[in-house]
Amino acid sequence: MKTDRAALYARVSTLAGQSPEMQLLELREYASRRGWQVIEEYVDHGVSGAKESRPALNRLMADAKSRKFDLIAVWKLDRFGRSVRHLVTALADLEAVGVAFVSLKDNLDLTTPSGRLLFQIVAAMAEFERELIRERVIAGLRNARHKGRKLGRPRVHVDIAQVASLRNSGASWRTISKRMGISVGALHNAFRGAHS
Repeated sequence: MKTDRAALYARVSTLAGQSPEMQLLELREYASRRGWQVIEEYVDHGVSGAKESRPALNRLMADAKSRKFDLIAVWKLDRFGRSVRHLVTALADLEAVGVAFVSLKDNLDLTTPSGRLLFQIVAAMAEFERELIRERVIAGLRNARHKGRKLGRPRVHVDIAQVASLRNSGASWRTISKRMGISVGALHNAFRGAHS
């Protein structure tokens, strides 16, 4: 019988007095009871869960795509996912490459049929939430237009004569941008529009 190769992931938000060792200790014991071979432990120290980039998590996901292990075990979902959307996306990515996922404290085990069913329900709820938000945004935009509100960023007024004068004196687009307080892109667009 093949032994599952497991990766353990732990994260602590601050370095002040927090240690991932408690998470890892419980995960190691659980892996031992399940007969998993722990390939590697990935730990993010002092990294907020809300951050887009977490070095150990990024490496874990890259190694999962390379199939260096068969499953990932975490102590709790909030140690792994930034949000429901991030969690669902990450778990779908893992499922696509054939890597299972276990969250010890949340009793979520995607190596079992009931765990996979629970994940499908969570994914459906996340999709439902996305659609509700999308519908509310569209309704809000429609309502704003109906009331005559202008949508989007306000138009930036660009004094084309001043831009031309500065360009003729040898000023770079960046210098003109800083002097006039207008982005380089807006300057280019206005200048092109005036000369087309």
